[in-house]
This record gives sequence, structure tokens and C-alpha cells, in this order.
Amino acid sequence: MTVIAPSPAPSASFRPKKRLGFNTRVSFNDETGPAHGLREGIELFKAAERLGYQSGWAYQRHFDHYLSSPLPFFAAAGQHTSHIVLGSAVIPMRYQDPILLAEAAGTTDLLIGGRLELATGTNAAFDAVFGTVETDARTEAKRRQARFLSAISGEVLHTVAEPGQGAAEGSQLRVTPHSPTLRSRIRQGSASLGSAIQAAELGIGLIAGTVQHDHGEGESFGSYQARCIEAFRANWRKQRTSEPPPVAVAASVLVGTTPELREKYATYDLERRTQGIAASRPKGALQPSSRTNQPPGSQISPVFHGTPDQVIEAVLSDPGLAAADEIVLFLPPAFSLAENIQLLTDLARTVAPSLGWSPNW
Repeated sequence: MTVIAPSPAPSASFRPKKRLGFNTRVSFNDETGPAHGLREGIELFKAAERLGYQSGWAYQRHFDHYLSSPLPFFAAAGQHTSHIVLGSAVIPMRYQDPILLAEAAGTTDLLIGGRLELATGTNAAFDAVFGTVETDARTEAKRRQARFLSAISGEVLHTVAEPGQGAAEGSQLRVTPHSPTLRSRIRQGSASLGSAIQAAELGIGLIAGTVQHDHGEGESFGSYQARCIEAFRANWRKQRTSEPPPVAVAASVLVGTTPELREKYATYDLERRTQGIAASRPKGALQPSSRTNQPPGSQISPVFHGTPDQVIEAVLSDPGLAAADEIVLFLPPAFSLAENIQLLTDLARTVAPSLGWSPNW
């Protein structure tokens, strides 16, 4: 589904977007190389902060022309920024040592002044490299996720019971350095109703992505997204006495302020609709394993593009975006630094104010 024409007026349930972010793969190509791509990634975060964006997210993707280790990148980007939240979406827990990840996350969060957010997920595709497990990948990811949450919460992971265990008998081992508030900034990367409910059960936040599955027959992407968000909030309230944390959704929103940009974004939309998540790949990136590179039964999010007025009406009337507290703009991976900065600039100036957003620093 592609939205390029004016839509009905927004519903009364539309939530003003108090926070606006972006999501990048921090990509690189064969011509300029990875060091250049990483440095440009930091420049993008610096530019977004100057524009007033409150959050910047980066994917983790192994064995390709994208960021594979987000925490060192965020530790570096945090030294060049002062306000913007730095988030990783989504870390596939199947391939993480939960204790080592907790140590790295705590260290990074302390270095950047408590601005780290992490979204964890269960997606997996590289058992041939990381090794197989006795259970299925999803079950193993959930086990490691639970261990990680315990570790960053400061829980005792082990009590030394005998000599030769690295500390004196009776010592209680916890992850250090410990960032006391990091646990409250963990999210579940959600692609389904089940994962949204699981986030509420775990007591972590929710960020909905650009691919989803297990939707009802004929159910639109936005309608299913809104249903997942409502289930998260309802289950949170049912199990806790507090209100649920703000929900973020990733969305492809490309506002064309010139005819040339509108044509460019329409071309990207066509590529995304025909190639799925394999669209917009930097030169030298791995070829997708299939034409659309997405699981059977899944659907990909729409691209909202057109004139500023068309984009505003489309975003306001989309059920998923209406239900969210924060919109995280998915940036096409093969776009240049200048193109991405222009995209963020145009959206902040023309569309974002109509969504109830304004910079908060």
C-alpha cells in the first residue's frame, strides 16, 4: 500500500507526537569504504540533533554493508552530541551473549550520559555462523533476553560457592559498571501482536517496525499496528499500576518539497513495493536471498510520500501512526548523507509541526 493522495481528516484518537526520531542503517559502499560510512553516520546524528530531533536509531545487521556493532558507534556518536537519544533497533538476541551485552550497554550508557535506548528482538538468520542451539531460535532469543534484562537490572547473577570462581567465596556477582536507569529504556522490537503483548509482560517499552506478520486477512498495515499498540497498553495496565511508556513506530515518511524530490521518493516507493526490505541497497551489499527478502505471510509498511499537504493528511489518518507517541523516520539505506539531512530538514519544517511536534531543546 502506498499513500500519495489526501486522506480523510485525522481521528480524535490521534496522539500528538511529542518526540520525533529517525532510523538509519549507517551504511557504506565499496567506493568510499566503511570508515567513511561510520563517520558520515556520526555527522547524521549531529545534524539531526541540530534540527531538534529527540532520538536517533541505528539498525544492527551482520555480515553486510551496514552497522554490525551499534554500541561502540553510539559511544562515539555520544561524544559529538549532547541531547539526542541514541537507540539500537533491533538487536537480535539469539546471537548475543546477554552478560557481555549488558556490560557493553551499561558502559555505553554511562559514557553518553544516560541517553541509550535498546530494542531487542528475536529475528535470526545466521545459525551457520553463530552456531545452532538445542531449541528454536525464537525460544533461545527469549531466554537470552530475559538473562540480559536481569543483568542490566543489577540482579545477582551468581554467588561464588567455592574457590576458583574468580572471587572470594560468598561474593555476589553483578554486571559492572551498572547504569541504574538503563532497564527503563529497553524496548521490544515488535512485528506482531504476540511480541507486543510480550513487551508488556516483560515490563519494557515498545517500538513497532516496518515489517509485520500474523495480521488478519485483509487487515491493513496501519490497522494491525494500531491493534498491537492497544494490546500492549491494555496488557501493561492490566499487569501494572503505572501507565505504559510511550510507544514508537518506525515509518517511511518522505516529504517532497520540490518536483524533483517527489519524483525521487516515488521511485524509491516503487522499488520498496517491488523489492521489499531489499530496496535501496548500497553498492556492494549482499544480494537478498529472495526477491522480497521477507517471510511468507508478512507485510511491509507503506511509504508516505507526496507534497507536504498530502503527507500531512496521510500520516494524520493512518491508524498506526495516530496511535503512536513517537514516529521514527526510516531513512532509505542507499541515500547519501546530504539526501538524508535534506529529508530530515524538510520534514521538520513542513510536516512535523502539524503532528504536534516541536524541538524540546
